[in-house]
This record gives sequence, C-alpha cells and structure tokens, in this order.
Amino acid sequence: MTTNHLRCFALVLGLACFAPGQMQGQATAENVVVTGEEVPSSYGAPPAMSRSRFSNLTNAYVLPPWAFYFGEIYEGDAFRHGPPFHVFTQELEMGLPYRFGIAAEANLERFNGGGGPGSVSIEARYALADWNKIPLNPTLFVEYKFGTGAIRKDELLVMHSFQEGGGGEEEEEAGKPTRPDAVEGRLLLAQDFGEHLEWALNGFFEQETSGDEGREWGFSQSATTPVILPNERLKVGVEMQFTNFTTKMTRDEAENRFVIGPTIAWKPSKSTRIDVSPLFGCTDESPRVQVFAVFSWLLGPGGNEGAEAPASTRNR
Repeated sequence: MTTNHLRCFALVLGLACFAPGQMQGQATAENVVVTGEEVPSSYGAPPAMSRSRFSNLTNAYVLPPWAFYFGEIYEGDAFRHGPPFHVFTQELEMGLPYRFGIAAEANLERFNGGGGPGSVSIEARYALADWNKIPLNPTLFVEYKFGTGAIRKDELLVMHSFQEGGGGEEEEEAGKPTRPDAVEGRLLLAQDFGEHLEWALNGFFEQETSGDEGREWGFSQSATTPVILPNERLKVGVEMQFTNFTTKMTRDEAENRFVIGPTIAWKPSKSTRIDVSPLFGCTDESPRVQVFAVFSWLLGPGGNEGAEAPASTRNR
C-alpha cells in the first residue's frame, strides 16, 4: 500500500468518525429551539394554569417555585341605576416549593364623585397534588381582607337609593361607615381537555367580620381555546360569575347577580399578557355591564423563555 493510499484511508476514517458527532450536535440544537418556546410549568401543569390568574374572574392552580406574578386589574361596573363603580387593583404573588403560594393585593375605588383606598388583602394557596394526579386538580385558597377605607357603594342599597332619587350628590367620606374586615375561602378547579380547551372553576365564600356582617358566596367559571396565532399567543373564550349577597338583616332577601360574556387573552411579549372581558348582567340586581381588564407580568425561572407551547406538545 502506497503513502497516498494510506492518506486517503485516514481521511475517510476521520470523516466517518466526525459525521455522526456533527449530526448529533445538530439534533441537540434543534431540540433546544423547540423547548425554548415553553414558559415555566408548575408541577407539570400547562403554562396557562401556571400563571396564577387563569382569566379575569378565575384563578387556577399555583405558580412555579420562586416565580413572581404582577397584575394590574381594572373593574368597571355600569349599573341600571346610578353612576358607575371603578376599582383598580394591584396584585403580587410568589410561588413557593411544595405547591404553595402567597400573594398580596391592594385596591383603589371611585364611585359617585368620591374615591380612595378600599381594602388590602393577604392570600395563600395550596395545590393538593402535582398536575393531573387528582381529577380537576383541586387547589385551596384563603384570603383575609383588611378594610382600609369607607364603604362607598352599598351592595344592597345602591340600586334602591338611586331609584328613589337619592345619592345624586357626592357624600363626605367622613360620614360613611368604615369598611369591615373579611375572610374568604375558595376551591379552585382546573383542567385541560385534549388540545383545544382549557377550563377553570372557582367556588367561593366570603364573610365580613363586623359591621353588617355581609356574606357573599357563588362561583366563577371560564373556558378558553387558542386561535390564529402560533404558540397560543391569542386565546378566546367565555366566562361567567354568579354571586349571592346578604347582610345579617337580609338573610332571607338575597341579592343574586349573574354576569356572562366573552373573554380574550393576548400575549404581546414573552412574559406579559392582557386579558379583557366585557360581561353582561342577566338579573335585575346585576350590573348592566361589567368590564374587566388585566395586564400581567410573569417573572422567574424560565419566565422569559417564550410563549406558551402548543397544547399538542405539552405532554411530550
């Protein structure tokens, strides 16, 4: 065998050894690109269930450990009688290990020419198991609200006041009763069905600790599906809420409110989301229109990786 033959043999052997490694490196790089579209998953949950707030009216599951959720929330109620009621809420939540989470909220109100702080609350939630270990993935939620301002809108009397011609002028804040503290408990249920439907339901019960001892219970429910844009950056759906409210003097004369309407969620960037829900009242006690808008920002491990992965790839 000549020297030239030996050189050719060595070259062919080198290429044979190098090519598989190069192909494997390319395959690995492609896998990184695919998984880069995921946002952090909370204990195996789909990304939409790992954002603390599933939609404007419903919460679902818990945040990933050490993730932070910031929310700016607007609620506007247009009543059948009287001026509108506006609430602006700031929300901050942190995910903890072992499926725990803690949060705090503060809100400002505007009604009938007056405005100011409404309440400050602290919250905690705990998911009973990792995702899909228990049907409907139950999560427990408890909240304590500290009344920090006056009662500007009476839950039961605002409609009757304006029907009778009263309440048309701004009242002095000093002449209004102070908002009492309240405690609230919720059961959060959530599930994804196949590749095209995500659902959440919250049952809640709230009791004021003083004053007229207002009591409110009910449920909210939302369902969404991805449309048009890739990586589920745009979702549409429907949501609804039913509430029953009484005081210690009106336990047998409850005010029942039911609102329902469309909801839309759009992710303009990798870690931000905008939710809008115009809801319409279906009972005499309900607001004529109730509008919610939420801007949220999710930060934490992997929180800036990208949009939600398609539902068909989540369990792969």
